[in-house]
Amino acid sequence: MQDVHAGAAKPAQIIGRSSSNFTRVPLIFAHELGVPFELVPVHDMTVVDPALYAGNPALKLPTLRRAGSLVFGAENICRALADGADAKLRIVWPEQLRADVARNAQELVWHGMAAQVQLVFGTVVAKLPADNLYFTKARQGFQGALRWLDEHLASVLDALPSPRDLSLFEVTLFCLVEHLSFRSTLPAGPYPALVRFAEAFARRPSAARTPYRFDPPPDA
Repeated sequence: MQDVHAGAAKPAQIIGRSSSNFTRVPLIFAHELGVPFELVPVHDMTVVDPALYAGNPALKLPTLRRAGSLVFGAENICRALADGADAKLRIVWPEQLRADVARNAQELVWHGMAAQVQLVFGTVVAKLPADNLYFTKARQGFQGALRWLDEHLASVLDALPSPRDLSLFEVTLFCLVEHLSFRSTLPAGPYPALVRFAEAFARRPSAARTPYRFDPPPDA
């Protein structure tokens, strides 16, 4: 799968999955920044060979590969893309958050994204019992994080520095909320503020160009 902007000679490669909430974060950043890139799908997450993950020793997604160099992790990739982009957007990073409510919100979004992966990989991919305490606690903690985010979202958005073109918090929150419906681990309905936020963010071209989907197999 390829997504290359006009005039690009050698686009960077983002190794990940179109179905991954963590992968979607740098994909949105790449579109917002106008950075040429190619998405290289990882088709089998059960493989434990680091080579499949572009050399990431943690066996995780995503990884950025550019000019012989590797960058591991969604936030690191977003920062690397922003550093090298011609466009200089006003981006709000976590260290610029000053209010405790905003700092807590970003922490809970990261927790939610990780919990979503934990539930999907454990109960869907590995087919482990969903009523195991490990997943029961993960699910309850995930629900608690979403409930807190829903209740405090207005205050969090008000606390973000402005004016801004983009914030890591808003991108990650959008990717998390949309992934709920895509993977159906928890219903999004109980969190109306989060649903309204995601619906509004989905109107951005970068969001429309990066929908969740399952990558076709290599021989398809």
